[in-house]
Order: sequence, then structure tokens, then C-alpha cells
Amino acid sequence: MILHFYFARRFAIAFAMLTAVFFALVALVDLIEQTRRFSDYDVSLPQRIGLTLLHTPETINQILPLIVILATVVLFIGLARSSELVVTRAAGRSALSALVAPVMVALVIGLLAVTTLGPIVAATAKRYTILSDTYRNGGQAAVLMSGDGVWLRQGGAEGQTVIRAARSNADASVFYDVTFLEYAPQGGPMRRIEAGSAALGNGAWALRDAKVWPLAADVNPEASAQTHALLRVPSTLTLDRIRETLGTLGGVSIWDMPTYILQLEQAGFSARHQIVWFQTELARPLFLMAMVLVAAAFTMRHTRFGGTGTAVLAAVLLGFGLYFIRSFAQILGENGQIPVVLAAWAPPAAAIFLALGLLLHAEDG
Repeated sequence: MILHFYFARRFAIAFAMLTAVFFALVALVDLIEQTRRFSDYDVSLPQRIGLTLLHTPETINQILPLIVILATVVLFIGLARSSELVVTRAAGRSALSALVAPVMVALVIGLLAVTTLGPIVAATAKRYTILSDTYRNGGQAAVLMSGDGVWLRQGGAEGQTVIRAARSNADASVFYDVTFLEYAPQGGPMRRIEAGSAALGNGAWALRDAKVWPLAADVNPEASAQTHALLRVPSTLTLDRIRETLGTLGGVSIWDMPTYILQLEQAGFSARHQIVWFQTELARPLFLMAMVLVAAAFTMRHTRFGGTGTAVLAAVLLGFGLYFIRSFAQILGENGQIPVVLAAWAPPAAAIFLALGLLLHAEDG
């Protein structure tokens, strides 16, 4: 048990150090990217640093498998150079028993990544999107799902507009049973519009069967209301922006994902993308365990045999290959070409069996 704690502590220290190094590198690169992205806007250095700190956790969350592989490589190369693996074998312990502690730590890291880091990333990504829209457009352009429909907000120099739609078609190009509530730049309501449908294109909403109520203080709204067979309302939103927001899962916590999926389906959208992502996140601890086994299969050898650099490169490349296969399976699942369960759980399970096969071959021939 003491030996397991020792290996676990060594692995956890290596993981923490590599995470800190990657966080610093990613933050530096992202700060340069934020400077380029907002070079045409009046965004100060502290604001760009704030955007960087909000965006970096999402990148770290994505490269977590790479960090786990490298932490395993650091652990077992260190143990091999100090001959601690040789001593472990001489003491009657199987080399495979040295993997128990790192695999369990990887499992804990995966569980924390899903249950804790994921919600943190969701919150920071959502805040990053809000600030980015504010710096670019002078106002927030948001899409929100709720139990009573889809809520959108567009803003600019002419004021803010809150839009509610009962449902949408599958590709979010047309919204039905739509209500527009326009506010002046000072904050007071200007007019209300209700329409049977609204289609977005060419910088404006095309509203059909629309009725407009002016909301000025000295006007009777109902008496001054007007109906239009077709009414165009200027918009700062785009179809790509709406679809990107609906398809982006960074702003949704895994704890809120079941409710979000239900709301999408009630609003008329396809939620297959979200369902596959949800299942893939649940399978992430298994995938991190597989990364430990893959890296150990190439690095649990004494340095006197040589070829350490080649073994490390092979471990990293195989890890990238498994990550690519996992992403490819996820895309196939989102497109409906393979079942959701197969897309989410088959890659980590296959990676574990592959790594175990490599380890048993290396240890027992």
C-alpha cells in the first residue's frame, strides 16, 4: 500500500507540474491571439488578459489526455532512471502492479474533470462569449434555451431587442410564434412585434403575418397597432452565429446537459450532437485511464536498453491516434452513422484493451 501511495504521489506531482507549464504556455499563446482578434476594437490589455484567463481553461480541458500521457511518461522514465522499477520487480512485485496507482489517479482526475472542471469551463466559456460579443458589438448577442422556447438577444447602437420563439426548424433558419420586444438605447421599450414566423438573412429578420404595437408613453398601443404580411427588422445576428451558439457545448455544464437536451428537443432542434457529447464526457475517465496504460506500455522499461526517445515519441503518437479515433467516432455518432453508445464508449474501451495487450506482451512476451 505504501508503494502504491508513492507511485500515486509521483504521478500526481508530475501531472500538476505539467498542467501548470501547459497553462502558462497556452495562456501566452492565447493572449497573442486575443490581441490579434481584438486589434480593431478598443480593448485594453487588462481586458485581453481577462479574456485569456477565461478562455485558457477550455483549452486545458481539451488537451487533458495529452497531459496525462506526458505525466505517465515522466513518471516511468524517472522510475526507470533511478532503477526503482528494478527494485520493485526484485522485491517480488509485478511491474503491472506499479500501474494500479497511476491508473487510479487518472480515474480520479477524469472524475474531477467531468464533475468539477467541466462546469468551471462552462462558466468561463459562457462569460468569455458574453465579453467577446460586448467588445465587438457594444452589446450582448445571446441565445438561450428554456422550457417555453428559444430566447435571443441582439444589440447595437440603436438599442437592444429581445426575441422569443416558441420553436424552430431543425437548422435554426426559421423560428415560429415569434415575439420581438425592442428597447431604446436609454432602456425604455419602443415597440412590440408578434409574427407567425421569422427567417434571418441578409442582416435582417423577415417576419410574416406580423403585428406591431408602438410602446411610446403618449400612444395607445392597440389603437396604433399595424399589421404586415411581410415585415423586415434589422438584425446584428447571423445564422452562423445562432447555429454556433446552439451547437457550442462549452457554455453548458454537464449537470445541466439533460435539461438542455430536453429543451432543445421541445424547441424542435436535433439534440443528437449534445447527446453524443454528454455520453463522451461520461466516458472520459476511462479514456484518461487508457492514456496512462498506453504511455506505460512504451516507457516501463530500463533506460539501459536504449531507445527511450523513440519509445516516448511512439507513446505520444499512439495517444494522438487514439484521440483522433475518439473524435472521429464522435463525429460519426453526431451524424447518426453509428449508435451514440458505440461512438462514446467504444474508443476508450478499445484503447484500454489495446494498451493492456501491449503491456502483457512487453512483460510476459
